[in-house]
Amino acid sequence: MTAGSPVSRISQAYPDRVEVRGRDLTGELMGRLSFTEYFHLLLTGREPTEEERFFLDLLLVAIAEHGMMPTNVAARMTLAADPDSLQGAVAAGILGAGPVILGTSEACARLLEAGQERVAAGEPPEAVAVSIAGKTHDAGEKLPGFGHPVHRPLDPRAERILELAGEHGVSGPHVELTRRLRDAVAEAWGKPLTLNVSMPIAAVMLDLGFSPATVNAVPILARTAGLLAHLAEEQEEPIGFRMAARAEESVEYRPPSSDARD
Repeated sequence: MTAGSPVSRISQAYPDRVEVRGRDLTGELMGRLSFTEYFHLLLTGREPTEEERFFLDLLLVAIAEHGMMPTNVAARMTLAADPDSLQGAVAAGILGAGPVILGTSEACARLLEAGQERVAAGEPPEAVAVSIAGKTHDAGEKLPGFGHPVHRPLDPRAERILELAGEHGVSGPHVELTRRLRDAVAEAWGKPLTLNVSMPIAAVMLDLGFSPATVNAVPILARTAGLLAHLAEEQEEPIGFRMAARAEESVEYRPPSSDARD
């Protein structure tokens, strides 16, 4: 390897072994690490502490499944159209997993990180929260991590994450800022808005030392597991074409007027 060559520190396959993050896959990792622990190692380059493993498990469970979301519907309909393309159906679901469906955890992480920088510089957490909420409201924008079309007035997943963070003593400055933001948002909007699961996911991960760039990896991995469950069910009890038929029935076709065609 020459100086300046591209470098990867994740893994390398050799004729007699596979090395992952400097460890022998079969000799050191297989049979010892759970998948969650292995995911943490792949993502960060180190094995998790017990608390990191616990909360990574918790967050993956919290976000993996949420019913017949558009991502699951898209995956099921794709598999119905091509039953031999499981990977294509998973890809169809993941490609549709934008922030509206997957959540805004990464945006929440960056908001909390920026807010915490202000706290570290000397501003009180409450004042930072009030400033963020007020400026967002006055600009007519939405604040990441708040609002939900189904869960009102509370998102039970978000509440459970915060509850367990408190019980396990991992409520750090980002969780604290999250709680302050909830109060500040209610004041700025003149009513409580649902704190959805995305904000506690981001807050706990940041307090555990994850970087904002890695936060979105959790919902993506978790939703992949949910997609695979839906696709396994689709193979046994197909409903993809029924979904397509219902979509056709529910949308009224209105041909253009003669003037528009001219």
